[in-house]
Amino acid sequence: MQIFWFLPTHGDSRYLGTSEGARAVDLDYLQQIAGAADHLGYEGVLIPTGRSCEDPWVIASSLIGSTKKLKFLVAVRPGLHQPSLAARMAATFDRLSGGRLLVNLVTGGDQAELEGDGVYLDHASRYEQSAEFIRIWREIIARGHEGQSFDFEGKHLSVKGAKLLYPSVQKPHPPVWFGGSSAPAHELAAEQVDAYLTWGEPPAEVAKKIADVRARAEARGRKVEFGIRLHVIVRETEDAAWKAAEELISRVDDETVVRAQAVFARMDSEGQRRMAALHAGGAKRSRADLEISPNLWAGVGLVRGGAGTALVGDPKTVAARIEEYAALGLGKFILSGYPHLEEAYRFAELVFPLLSRKAKTQLAGGSLSGPFGEVVANLDAPSRLVSQS
Repeated sequence: MQIFWFLPTHGDSRYLGTSEGARAVDLDYLQQIAGAADHLGYEGVLIPTGRSCEDPWVIASSLIGSTKKLKFLVAVRPGLHQPSLAARMAATFDRLSGGRLLVNLVTGGDQAELEGDGVYLDHASRYEQSAEFIRIWREIIARGHEGQSFDFEGKHLSVKGAKLLYPSVQKPHPPVWFGGSSAPAHELAAEQVDAYLTWGEPPAEVAKKIADVRARAEARGRKVEFGIRLHVIVRETEDAAWKAAEELISRVDDETVVRAQAVFARMDSEGQRRMAALHAGGAKRSRADLEISPNLWAGVGLVRGGAGTALVGDPKTVAARIEEYAALGLGKFILSGYPHLEEAYRFAELVFPLLSRKAKTQLAGGSLSGPFGEVVANLDAPSRLVSQS
């Protein structure tokens, strides 16, 4: 099991849908979150993309020197990037980071935003373009290790004599991750990507998506890994966790929800449609309605696009739900919580010890073994104290 965290380049807050408790996104704050994730033993971080976010490649590049092992899942955007340029960007980042790049293929689902970026293709055509894009991208990098060039003539994209002079560290190329819920998305995942991602739907629905992508991949003689994108709200007790979930959306008014849902409804993303269906387009507001599966809460999606569900509960319960998803075949978990700095620590401290994972939390320096926590009365380290409970 690989656990990833999230860099909130679109903003961070204690309360959704309001500026109360909000934080400015700047390099110092992002360095804090990335440094915490690196130190705590998260596998890597997802950096979001879109006009509401800071540019992911600039952000990721700025964090190479302030991290050691952390991997960066960074988006390439067909229609915004050209595949040859994206290949050079990826190879450069992979070399400078020592092989810490993961590539997130993002097709996009908001037509208004896409048109603002100069992309006018419909849903089906965007997936055709994405398939051509990632094939060209992969071939350029893979052939770059052999000093070879690549020609391609497609419906949407073409290259002649494309060549990469400075190859990536990872061979044949940095791993490609991708998420999408439509049939064309599943076809693309089965045909070309290394890891398929789903948003946090109930386990039975996730199982169906995994089975479909796996069957399509096996028909092509390929294997695909699987991952999930979820928020987490974990506290020491169940009651405290659910109270925190309610507090997270306590400042959201009806007008804000209606406005947000109107924007989400115009998108042609099948994944966004499925997220909206979980809370009935904002109609569900109570905990009883928003808990769509045991400990799976759809409240985040009232005002947040994309991933809109959170696992809510005490450490043992949240760990058990994660293991349930893992049993379906999911090996990669991209998690987040508000605010992202504090919740990175909280989740690592409370849940990491309960999960089946290779990476372990360590103190910086490696050889140190303690003490952990504050020394009591200038004498006793906490590890030496005997519990009175």
